[in-house]
Amino acid sequence: MTDEQALKVNAKEIVNVLCMKWGTKYPADYVNRLYSMVARNMQRKFRFVCLTEDSQGLAEQIESFPLPELSVDLGGPERGWNKLAVFAEELYDLKGKVLCLDLDLIITGGLDDLFDYPGEVMIIKDWIKKDGTGNSSVYRFEVGAHPEVLSQFEASFDEIKQRHRNEQEYLSAALMAKDALVYWPDHWCRSFKRHCIKPFSFFVARETEMPEDTRVLVFHGKPDPHEAIAGVSGKWYRRFKPATWVAAHWH
Repeated sequence: MTDEQALKVNAKEIVNVLCMKWGTKYPADYVNRLYSMVARNMQRKFRFVCLTEDSQGLAEQIESFPLPELSVDLGGPERGWNKLAVFAEELYDLKGKVLCLDLDLIITGGLDDLFDYPGEVMIIKDWIKKDGTGNSSVYRFEVGAHPEVLSQFEASFDEIKQRHRNEQEYLSAALMAKDALVYWPDHWCRSFKRHCIKPFSFFVARETEMPEDTRVLVFHGKPDPHEAIAGVSGKWYRRFKPATWVAAHWH
């Protein structure tokens, strides 16, 4: 197959973009905005799927399926364990590559490259940890390729939750053990609070700016996108002026 033929095939391929919503932290509006951002930043055809316990208010272009149930009683504080359910051998009727996106992010550049970048499971390299842990706000996997991630978790949950603080720590360790984890280029996925708030003072509200060539900007922890737009940091030591430029993407 020539390069030109391959491009034509890729152009016709329908890819999967998936998010998950449970609990009451994020309303349906966050899912709808995420869909709109994906649609503006994808050239190829895609399915947008939300796994949720409450599909009320979702835009008609969004496919929804029930949030898969885990066979363990999670209990305790929220640690994102539900996200591991996507590693089941079958995931409804989804086939092939799936790009998983958290709800607390904005899309600021083209996403097509995220489907083509070589690697078994792609993930953000965590911005703080030095042990290879990934940040699962943006990751890509092949449906059914690593079912042991889920089966081992369900079989050994009590032990796993003692060794790993959350889902992304366990996921990273399990995939690194198989040499299956690959990181996105650093500049593609950035952190709002790590990369956008200019340094100077803890006490003076600071300017914000998005780094060049960012594809996805993650709002992990606090603030969420709507708070960043209003200049609400959630932390006394991280004051910044309203990041009104976020609104140009988050719609």
